[in-house]
Amino acid sequence: MKKLIVCAVVFLSLLPLSAKDFSVAYIDLQYILRNLPQYEAAKDQLTLISKRWQKEVSDLEQEARVLTANYETEQIFLSETMRKQREQEILDKEQAALELRRKYFGDEGELNKKQEALLKPIQDDIYTAIQEIASIKGYQVVKDRSADPSLIYMSNQLDISDQVLNKLGAK
Repeated sequence: MKKLIVCAVVFLSLLPLSAKDFSVAYIDLQYILRNLPQYEAAKDQLTLISKRWQKEVSDLEQEARVLTANYETEQIFLSETMRKQREQEILDKEQAALELRRKYFGDEGELNKKQEALLKPIQDDIYTAIQEIASIKGYQVVKDRSADPSLIYMSNQLDISDQVLNKLGAK
């Protein structure tokens, strides 16, 4: 019991020392991104690409629906061989649409790769600017307040978002 009390006292006595030597700054990443023209341009480019690819997938799906509708109306006039051939055409078209959707929008799809290629350099620039400011100002920790739901209050003096934007040449 004595050891537990001694450990607790030692631990509690060290807390003020570490908090005193601990400087924190905050950024609002959403605010920074909204004010970076290169981010908005990348986002617009991704939207255009996504719409174009979605149209390609939708066109294939529409072709499959048309083939299905035609098959249903003509089915009674077709021989067994022709029916199987048409069914296979429909399945092939549906499979092609599914594969195209996966190719463009899947977890490892082209959209994710394009997003990575366009946004990674921007993220790297932001990270570098934050590191430089933190190094100059002596911050040990820089937190993103837009990603911290537990943050209730923060002094504006701790927010370095505008400094990051200035370092990036924006605003």
